[in-house]
Amino acid sequence: MAKIKIKKNDLVQVIAGKDKGLQGRVIAVYTETDRVLVEGVNRITKHTRASGQRGVNTGGIQVQEAPIHISNVMVVDPETKTPTRVRTRVEEVERDNGSDRSKTVRTRVAVRSGKDL
Repeated sequence: MAKIKIKKNDLVQVIAGKDKGLQGRVIAVYTETDRVLVEGVNRITKHTRASGQRGVNTGGIQVQEAPIHISNVMVVDPETKTPTRVRTRVEEVERDNGSDRSKTVRTRVAVRSGKDL
């Protein structure tokens, strides 16, 4: 199983499927099924029944997003606004409290432009 490099609030572009070319923000990431929920992508109609509780749910047809497989989306480069791969840069950072040990910091980087995500 590959590591998931897409996180919540990332701007992604769909690269395969009926919504190919659309961009949107990631609402949720489902790691157990390798799927992501993207705002405005893979919209479905859902028929809901009116519940018996006093006016809580009136029922009807709702349009909402459905999860899409993570292999069908790519992170958008912040500089060029085009899809890019994601790489991790590892840095050693000095601690502020005067300790002689350094801290390891991992930063996600766009491969296309080298900018931090």
